[in-house]
Amino acid sequence: GGRVRDCPLRREQIFARDEYVCVYCGERFEPELLTIDHVQPRVRGGDRSGGNLVTACGGCNARKGSLRLAEFLRGDEVARAHFFRLARPHVWPRILRAVEEEMAKRGGGLRVKGDE
Repeated sequence: GGRVRDCPLRREQIFARDEYVCVYCGERFEPELLTIDHVQPRVRGGDRSGGNLVTACGGCNARKGSLRLAEFLRGDEVARAHFFRLARPHVWPRILRAVEEEMAKRGGGLRVKGDE
């Protein structure tokens, strides 16, 4: 995860788009308790576009830590269900596909609900 600190307006726009709901736990928070998470980290070629940014609460972002998103979601069924339900409308399809493919590769064919 990363934080977009250089543009408060942009942060607010992402929080508003996601309705101040963390894509991992599904809970709604006050803006000061939220962070911006890069779905595809910048060090792995992710950008700062809205299609790569999601709202995460501080607690979930800390739990995710430096784990790759696929690793984090594979180990947390609740976060996985919330992420694919809440992030799907906003995250670039190619990024979602990459996360799903990585989860399937390392997780023994794990299927994501709603992805027939």
